[in-house]
Amino acid sequence: MSIHAPLIIDIAGLALSKVDKQRLKHPLVGGLILFGRNWQSREQLTQLCRDIKKLRRDLLICVDHEGGRVQRFKTDGFTHLPPMRALGALWRNDGKGRVGDGAMRATRAATACGYVLGAELRACGVDLSFTPVLDLDWGESGVIGDRAFDADPRVVSLLAKSLMHGLLQSGMANCGKHFPGHGFVKADSHTDIPVDRRSLKAILADDAAPYRWLGTSLTSVMPAHVIYPKVDPRPAGFSGKWLGDILRGQLRFTGAVFSDDLSMAGARVIDDQPVSTTQAAVAALNAGCDLVLLCNQSLGDGAEVDAWINGLTEAQVKGQWQPLEASVARRLALLPAGAATPWDDLMVQPAYMQALDLLP
Repeated sequence: MSIHAPLIIDIAGLALSKVDKQRLKHPLVGGLILFGRNWQSREQLTQLCRDIKKLRRDLLICVDHEGGRVQRFKTDGFTHLPPMRALGALWRNDGKGRVGDGAMRATRAATACGYVLGAELRACGVDLSFTPVLDLDWGESGVIGDRAFDADPRVVSLLAKSLMHGLLQSGMANCGKHFPGHGFVKADSHTDIPVDRRSLKAILADDAAPYRWLGTSLTSVMPAHVIYPKVDPRPAGFSGKWLGDILRGQLRFTGAVFSDDLSMAGARVIDDQPVSTTQAAVAALNAGCDLVLLCNQSLGDGAEVDAWINGLTEAQVKGQWQPLEASVARRLALLPAGAATPWDDLMVQPAYMQALDLLP
Protein backbone atom coordinates (compact mmCIF):
# COMPACT_ATOMS: atom_id res chain seq x y z
CA MET A 1 0.00 0.00 0.00
CA SER A 2 1.40 3.41 -0.99
CA ILE A 3 1.58 6.21 1.54
CA HIS A 4 1.06 9.91 0.98
CA ALA A 5 4.36 11.19 -0.44
CA PRO A 6 3.76 14.87 -1.24
CA LEU A 7 7.31 16.18 -1.68
CA ILE A 8 8.73 16.85 -5.15
CA ILE A 9 12.46 17.63 -4.99
CA ASP A 10 15.29 18.06 -7.53
CA ILE A 11 18.81 16.75 -8.07
CA ALA A 12 21.99 18.64 -8.88
CA GLY A 13 23.61 16.69 -11.69
CA LEU A 14 23.42 14.30 -14.62
CA ALA A 15 23.28 11.14 -12.52
CA LEU A 16 22.06 10.15 -9.07
CA SER A 17 24.50 10.66 -6.23
CA LYS A 18 24.43 8.64 -3.04
CA VAL A 19 22.70 11.57 -1.31
CA ASP A 20 20.12 11.85 -4.12
CA LYS A 21 19.26 8.17 -3.66
CA GLN A 22 18.83 8.59 0.08
CA ARG A 23 16.52 11.57 -0.42
CA LEU A 24 14.44 9.86 -3.11
CA LYS A 25 13.96 6.81 -0.90
CA HIS A 26 12.45 8.92 1.87
CA PRO A 27 8.79 7.91 2.32
CA LEU A 28 7.55 11.51 2.10
CA VAL A 29 9.24 12.11 -1.28
CA GLY A 30 6.87 11.36 -4.15
CA GLY A 31 8.89 12.51 -7.15
CA LEU A 32 11.36 14.93 -8.62
CA ILE A 33 11.53 17.72 -11.17
CA LEU A 34 14.28 17.84 -13.80
CA PHE A 35 16.03 20.95 -15.13
CA GLY A 36 18.40 21.80 -17.97
CA ARG A 37 21.39 21.00 -15.73
CA ASN A 38 20.15 17.39 -15.58
CA TRP A 39 20.39 17.09 -19.38
CA GLN A 40 23.37 16.09 -21.51
CA SER A 41 21.95 13.65 -24.04
CA ARG A 42 19.00 11.37 -24.63
CA GLU A 43 21.05 8.38 -23.57
CA GLN A 44 22.07 10.09 -20.32
CA LEU A 45 18.49 11.26 -19.57
CA THR A 46 17.07 7.81 -20.28
CA GLN A 47 19.60 6.18 -17.97
CA LEU A 48 18.89 8.75 -15.25
CA CYS A 49 15.15 8.02 -15.44
CA ARG A 50 15.83 4.27 -15.34
CA ASP A 51 17.96 4.70 -12.24
CA ILE A 52 15.23 6.74 -10.57
CA LYS A 53 12.62 4.08 -11.28
CA LYS A 54 14.95 1.36 -9.97
CA LEU A 55 14.84 3.11 -6.61
CA ARG A 56 11.03 3.33 -6.57
CA ARG A 57 8.62 2.66 -9.40
CA ASP A 58 6.10 5.11 -7.95
CA LEU A 59 8.38 8.17 -8.10
CA LEU A 60 6.87 10.76 -10.45
CA ILE A 61 9.48 12.21 -12.83
CA CYS A 62 8.41 15.74 -13.84
CA VAL A 63 9.75 18.59 -15.95
CA ASP A 64 8.74 22.06 -17.16
CA HIS A 65 8.65 21.39 -20.91
CA GLU A 66 6.07 23.67 -22.50
CA GLY A 67 7.70 24.75 -25.75
CA GLY A 68 9.19 28.12 -26.65
CA ARG A 69 11.47 29.54 -23.96
CA VAL A 70 10.36 26.99 -21.36
CA GLN A 71 11.73 23.75 -22.76
CA ARG A 72 14.43 21.93 -20.78
CA PHE A 73 15.65 19.52 -23.47
CA LYS A 74 16.37 20.97 -26.92
CA THR A 75 19.25 18.99 -28.44
CA ASP A 76 20.08 15.42 -29.49
CA GLY A 77 16.89 14.99 -31.49
CA PHE A 78 14.36 16.76 -29.29
CA THR A 79 11.95 18.84 -31.37
CA HIS A 80 12.02 22.60 -30.77
CA LEU A 81 8.38 23.22 -29.92
CA PRO A 82 6.83 26.64 -30.58
CA PRO A 83 5.66 28.96 -27.81
CA MET A 84 1.94 28.57 -27.21
CA ARG A 85 1.29 32.07 -28.53
CA ALA A 86 2.14 30.71 -32.00
CA LEU A 87 -0.91 28.47 -31.78
CA GLY A 88 -3.09 31.39 -30.77
CA ALA A 89 -1.76 33.39 -33.72
CA LEU A 90 -2.56 30.48 -36.04
CA TRP A 91 -6.12 30.42 -34.66
CA ARG A 92 -6.60 34.09 -35.52
CA ASN A 93 -5.06 33.87 -38.98
CA ASP A 94 -7.78 32.65 -41.32
CA GLY A 95 -5.90 33.86 -44.40
CA LYS A 96 -7.97 33.59 -47.55
CA GLY A 97 -9.89 30.54 -46.44
CA ARG A 98 -13.30 30.23 -44.84
CA VAL A 99 -13.98 31.83 -41.46
CA GLY A 100 -12.81 29.37 -38.82
CA ASP A 101 -10.17 27.63 -40.92
CA GLY A 102 -7.44 29.17 -38.76
CA ALA A 103 -9.08 27.83 -35.62
CA MET A 104 -9.25 24.32 -37.06
CA ARG A 105 -5.60 24.45 -38.16
CA ALA A 106 -4.62 25.68 -34.71
CA THR A 107 -6.44 22.95 -32.81
CA ARG A 108 -4.89 20.32 -35.09
CA ALA A 109 -1.44 21.84 -34.54
CA ALA A 110 -2.00 21.97 -30.77
CA THR A 111 -2.80 18.26 -30.69
CA ALA A 112 0.37 17.61 -32.69
CA CYS A 113 2.40 19.69 -30.22
CA GLY A 114 1.00 17.74 -27.30
CA TYR A 115 1.74 14.41 -28.95
CA VAL A 116 5.32 15.28 -29.92
CA LEU A 117 6.00 16.80 -26.50
CA GLY A 118 4.63 13.84 -24.58
CA ALA A 119 5.98 11.09 -26.81
CA GLU A 120 9.55 12.44 -26.84
CA LEU A 121 9.63 12.87 -23.07
CA ARG A 122 8.09 9.48 -22.42
CA ALA A 123 10.57 7.80 -24.77
CA CYS A 124 13.29 9.00 -22.38
CA GLY A 125 11.43 7.98 -19.22
CA VAL A 126 9.87 11.29 -18.10
CA ASP A 127 6.35 10.90 -16.69
CA LEU A 128 4.83 14.39 -16.63
CA SER A 129 5.37 17.85 -18.08
CA PHE A 130 3.86 20.80 -16.22
CA THR A 131 1.80 22.01 -19.18
CA PRO A 132 -0.45 23.58 -20.49
CA VAL A 133 -0.28 27.21 -19.37
CA LEU A 134 -3.89 28.40 -19.00
CA ASP A 135 -3.01 32.00 -18.14
CA LEU A 136 -4.48 34.69 -20.36
CA ASP A 137 -2.18 36.98 -22.31
CA TRP A 138 -3.23 40.40 -21.00
CA GLY A 139 -0.05 41.91 -22.42
CA GLU A 140 1.35 42.88 -19.01
CA SER A 141 3.17 39.82 -17.66
CA GLY A 142 6.73 39.27 -18.84
CA VAL A 143 7.03 35.94 -17.05
CA ILE A 144 3.92 34.61 -18.86
CA GLY A 145 4.03 36.50 -22.17
CA ASP A 146 4.25 34.13 -25.14
CA ARG A 147 3.76 31.11 -22.89
CA ALA A 148 0.03 31.92 -23.05
CA PHE A 149 -2.09 30.78 -25.99
CA ASP A 150 -4.21 33.92 -26.24
CA ALA A 151 -6.07 36.66 -24.37
CA ASP A 152 -9.49 35.07 -24.93
CA PRO A 153 -10.31 32.32 -22.39
CA ARG A 154 -12.37 30.48 -25.01
CA VAL A 155 -9.40 30.26 -27.39
CA VAL A 156 -7.09 29.29 -24.52
CA SER A 157 -9.47 26.53 -23.43
CA LEU A 158 -9.94 24.95 -26.84
CA LEU A 159 -6.24 25.05 -27.73
CA ALA A 160 -5.30 23.69 -24.30
CA LYS A 161 -7.84 20.89 -24.68
CA SER A 162 -6.37 20.03 -28.07
CA LEU A 163 -2.85 20.02 -26.63
CA MET A 164 -4.01 17.80 -23.76
CA HIS A 165 -5.55 15.43 -26.30
CA GLY A 166 -2.11 15.06 -27.87
CA LEU A 167 -0.56 14.44 -24.46
CA LEU A 168 -3.21 11.80 -23.79
CA GLN A 169 -2.41 10.07 -27.08
CA SER A 170 1.22 9.85 -25.94
CA GLY A 171 0.17 8.43 -22.58
CA MET A 172 0.98 11.55 -20.53
CA ALA A 173 -1.17 13.41 -18.01
CA ASN A 174 -1.36 17.22 -17.89
CA CYS A 175 -1.10 20.14 -15.49
CA GLY A 176 -3.01 23.39 -15.99
CA LYS A 177 -1.27 26.43 -14.54
CA HIS A 178 -1.29 28.94 -12.85
CA PHE A 179 -4.72 28.85 -11.15
CA PRO A 180 -6.74 31.08 -11.10
CA GLY A 181 -4.51 33.13 -13.44
CA HIS A 182 -1.09 34.81 -13.47
CA GLY A 183 -1.41 36.72 -16.75
CA PHE A 184 -3.06 39.91 -15.45
CA VAL A 185 -0.30 40.93 -13.03
CA LYS A 186 2.99 42.42 -14.13
CA ALA A 187 5.16 41.23 -11.22
CA ASP A 188 7.02 37.91 -11.47
CA SER A 189 6.32 35.58 -8.53
CA HIS A 190 9.84 34.15 -8.85
CA THR A 191 11.22 37.42 -7.50
CA ASP A 192 8.21 39.32 -6.13
CA ILE A 193 4.78 38.88 -4.59
CA PRO A 194 2.26 39.78 -7.31
CA VAL A 195 -1.09 41.24 -6.25
CA ASP A 196 -4.21 41.09 -8.45
CA ARG A 197 -6.85 43.45 -7.08
CA ARG A 198 -9.75 42.38 -9.28
CA SER A 199 -12.98 40.96 -7.89
CA LEU A 200 -13.72 37.25 -7.71
CA LYS A 201 -16.48 37.76 -10.29
CA ALA A 202 -14.04 39.28 -12.77
CA ILE A 203 -11.42 36.56 -12.23
CA LEU A 204 -13.93 33.73 -12.59
CA ALA A 205 -15.39 35.30 -15.74
CA ASP A 206 -12.04 35.56 -17.49
CA ASP A 207 -8.83 34.04 -16.09
CA ALA A 208 -10.37 31.11 -14.22
CA ALA A 209 -12.87 30.27 -16.97
CA PRO A 210 -10.57 27.64 -18.59
CA TYR A 211 -10.52 25.70 -15.33
CA ARG A 212 -14.32 25.58 -15.34
CA TRP A 213 -14.54 24.52 -18.97
CA LEU A 214 -11.68 21.98 -18.78
CA GLY A 215 -12.53 20.46 -15.41
CA THR A 216 -13.15 16.98 -16.81
CA SER A 217 -9.97 17.04 -18.93
CA LEU A 218 -7.42 18.40 -16.46
CA THR A 219 -5.55 15.76 -14.48
CA SER A 220 -3.64 18.24 -12.30
CA VAL A 221 -3.51 21.95 -11.55
CA MET A 222 -0.80 24.29 -10.23
CA PRO A 223 -1.97 27.44 -8.42
CA ALA A 224 -0.28 30.81 -8.76
CA HIS A 225 1.87 32.48 -6.12
CA VAL A 226 -0.35 35.54 -6.56
CA ILE A 227 -2.43 37.33 -3.91
CA TYR A 228 -6.02 38.20 -4.84
CA PRO A 229 -6.90 40.36 -1.80
CA LYS A 230 -10.61 40.69 -2.64
CA VAL A 231 -10.85 36.89 -2.26
CA ASP A 232 -8.17 35.94 0.30
CA PRO A 233 -5.11 37.71 1.74
CA ARG A 234 -3.05 34.58 1.12
CA PRO A 235 -1.58 33.60 -2.28
CA ALA A 236 -3.83 31.13 -4.11
CA GLY A 237 -1.56 28.15 -3.41
CA PHE A 238 -1.92 28.67 0.35
CA SER A 239 -5.61 29.51 0.32
CA GLY A 240 -8.26 27.02 1.38
CA LYS A 241 -10.84 29.34 -0.16
CA TRP A 242 -9.19 29.19 -3.59
CA LEU A 243 -8.26 25.51 -3.55
CA GLY A 244 -11.10 24.06 -1.50
CA ASP A 245 -14.12 26.31 -1.87
CA ILE A 246 -13.53 27.52 -5.44
CA LEU A 247 -11.35 24.99 -7.33
CA ARG A 248 -12.73 21.81 -5.79
CA GLY A 249 -16.12 23.10 -4.65
CA GLN A 250 -17.37 25.60 -7.20
CA LEU A 251 -15.37 24.37 -10.22
CA ARG A 252 -15.60 20.69 -9.14
CA PHE A 253 -11.99 19.81 -9.93
CA THR A 254 -11.08 16.29 -8.76
CA GLY A 255 -7.45 15.85 -9.89
CA ALA A 256 -4.13 16.54 -8.19
CA VAL A 257 -3.04 19.99 -7.03
CA PHE A 258 0.69 20.85 -7.13
CA SER A 259 2.12 23.86 -5.37
CA ASP A 260 4.36 26.03 -7.50
CA ASP A 261 8.02 26.15 -6.43
CA LEU A 262 8.15 26.98 -2.72
CA SER A 263 11.58 28.57 -3.02
CA MET A 264 10.11 31.43 -5.08
CA ALA A 265 9.71 34.85 -3.50
CA GLY A 266 5.95 34.68 -3.92
CA ALA A 267 5.84 31.62 -1.64
CA ARG A 268 8.03 32.95 1.15
CA VAL A 269 5.61 35.45 2.70
CA ILE A 270 2.23 34.37 4.08
CA ASP A 271 -0.08 36.69 6.04
CA ASP A 272 2.59 39.39 5.72
CA GLN A 273 5.08 37.22 7.59
CA PRO A 274 8.24 35.59 6.15
CA VAL A 275 8.06 31.80 6.27
CA SER A 276 10.52 28.95 5.84
CA THR A 277 10.10 26.45 3.02
CA THR A 278 8.84 23.95 5.61
CA GLN A 279 6.21 26.37 6.87
CA ALA A 280 5.22 27.14 3.28
CA ALA A 281 4.81 23.44 2.51
CA VAL A 282 2.68 22.84 5.61
CA ALA A 283 0.49 25.82 4.69
CA ALA A 284 0.12 24.57 1.09
CA LEU A 285 -0.78 21.04 2.18
CA ASN A 286 -3.31 22.28 4.72
CA ALA A 287 -4.85 24.58 2.09
CA GLY A 288 -5.48 21.66 -0.25
CA CYS A 289 -2.32 20.96 -2.26
CA ASP A 290 -1.64 17.26 -2.79
CA LEU A 291 1.98 17.76 -3.82
CA VAL A 292 4.51 20.48 -3.01
CA LEU A 293 7.61 21.44 -5.02
CA LEU A 294 10.97 22.72 -3.84
CA CYS A 295 13.23 23.52 -6.80
CA ASN A 296 16.92 24.31 -7.30
CA GLN A 297 17.85 23.66 -3.68
CA SER A 298 19.94 20.52 -4.26
CA LEU A 299 22.88 22.55 -5.57
CA GLY A 300 25.92 22.71 -3.31
CA ASP A 301 25.41 20.65 -0.17
CA GLY A 302 21.63 20.59 -0.60
CA ALA A 303 21.13 21.56 3.04
CA GLU A 304 17.79 23.24 2.27
CA VAL A 305 16.40 20.03 0.72
CA ASP A 306 17.38 18.00 3.77
CA ALA A 307 15.99 20.64 6.12
CA TRP A 308 12.74 20.60 4.12
CA ILE A 309 12.36 16.81 4.22
CA ASN A 310 13.21 16.68 7.91
CA GLY A 311 10.96 19.64 8.67
CA LEU A 312 7.96 18.06 6.94
CA THR A 313 8.63 14.78 8.74
CA GLU A 314 8.67 16.56 12.11
CA ALA A 315 5.57 18.55 11.19
CA GLN A 316 3.73 15.33 10.35
CA VAL A 317 4.75 13.71 13.64
CA LYS A 318 3.49 16.80 15.49
CA GLY A 319 0.17 16.64 13.61
CA GLN A 320 0.69 19.95 11.83
CA TRP A 321 -0.45 18.35 8.56
CA GLN A 322 -2.26 15.09 7.88
CA PRO A 323 -1.63 12.63 5.03
CA LEU A 324 -4.66 12.14 2.80
CA GLU A 325 -5.59 8.89 1.10
CA ALA A 326 -7.11 10.86 -1.77
CA SER A 327 -3.76 12.53 -2.41
CA VAL A 328 -2.08 9.14 -2.81
CA ALA A 329 -4.54 8.15 -5.53
CA ARG A 330 -4.21 11.50 -7.27
CA ARG A 331 -0.40 11.26 -7.42
CA LEU A 332 -0.41 7.67 -8.67
CA ALA A 333 -2.99 8.57 -11.33
CA LEU A 334 -0.41 10.90 -12.91
CA LEU A 335 1.97 8.01 -13.65
CA PRO A 336 1.72 6.75 -17.25
CA ALA A 337 -0.32 3.56 -17.49
CA GLY A 338 1.19 1.96 -20.60
CA ALA A 339 4.67 1.38 -21.96
CA ALA A 340 6.29 4.23 -23.87
CA THR A 341 7.32 3.91 -27.51
CA PRO A 342 11.15 3.66 -27.64
CA TRP A 343 12.88 6.61 -29.32
CA ASP A 344 14.08 4.78 -32.45
CA ASP A 345 10.62 3.29 -33.00
CA LEU A 346 9.01 6.68 -32.38
CA MET A 347 11.11 8.32 -35.10
CA VAL A 348 9.48 6.14 -37.79
CA GLN A 349 6.02 5.95 -36.23
CA PRO A 350 3.45 7.33 -38.72
CA ALA A 351 1.48 9.24 -36.07
CA TYR A 352 4.62 10.97 -34.79
CA MET A 353 5.85 11.79 -38.30
CA GLN A 354 2.47 13.27 -39.17
CA ALA A 355 2.45 15.30 -35.95
CA LEU A 356 5.87 16.81 -36.83
CA ASP A 357 4.46 17.95 -40.17
CA LEU A 358 1.56 19.69 -38.43
CA LEU A 359 3.65 21.81 -36.04
CA PRO A 360 3.44 25.56 -36.74
